[in-house]
Amino acid sequence: MFSKPTWQSLFTAIMYGFMYFPIIVLAVYSFNGSRYSTTWEGFSLEWYRALFQDRRIFAALMDSLTIALVAVAVSAVLGTLMAIGLAKYRFWGKGIYRGISYLPLIIPDIAIAVATLVFLTSVAIPLSLWTIIAAHIVFCLAYIAVVVSSRLQNLDPNLEEAALDLGATPFQAMTKVLIPQLAPGIFAGCLLAFVLSMDDLLISSFTAGGGVNPLPLEIFSRVRTGVKPDINALSVVLITGSALISGLAEYVRYSSERRQRQRA
Repeated sequence: MFSKPTWQSLFTAIMYGFMYFPIIVLAVYSFNGSRYSTTWEGFSLEWYRALFQDRRIFAALMDSLTIALVAVAVSAVLGTLMAIGLAKYRFWGKGIYRGISYLPLIIPDIAIAVATLVFLTSVAIPLSLWTIIAAHIVFCLAYIAVVVSSRLQNLDPNLEEAALDLGATPFQAMTKVLIPQLAPGIFAGCLLAFVLSMDDLLISSFTAGGGVNPLPLEIFSRVRTGVKPDINALSVVLITGSALISGLAEYVRYSSERRQRQRA
């Protein structure tokens, strides 16, 4: 016998439907043979073929991949070191520094974008690919540091202390004992930061220079005059890719925590 649904479950179902029903409609119409989304003219892969033959889309994708990969690589190093420093060392102003480090997580993107543009203009730095990368490092750094910090809280500090007692230098203990334990958290944080960097529109639009056209800016420029079927297809590809990367990050995090509980 099925239990009577409660108002909480009904409200949850309505909210999930409100969030995901538009995505389902978009996915369905990406296979529509019609050039317009108002009528259905049969199943077709025409718009996916047109998407994969669009050179502007691939050029924008390469710009986004370059920005995301460089920003994530730099943020992985700096974010890991920041998380370790905040967890293991005491210094004056640590609480203030911790709060400032995590501000990009709560400050709206538009505020970060405007502040970055004002700063770059005030110091006369021309906008380019590298200004976008620098701006992306700011928020990627915070996300990776948060994930690594959560991983640090579940580690056994005795392992690193044992390595120091056996003659390892602090650097050796960090690189050979601590970092391997943090690797799943670092990897998960990098995947999350990569997805956020690929999807960013506001910060990229304020810090992009001439000749740089990341994928979100290319999509935005096309939908200003109406959503075309090839953009529906591109959106489905991006949503699927983001979901797979996010799922992989969560799987890595869950697997590492489960192995750690089994060892304990």
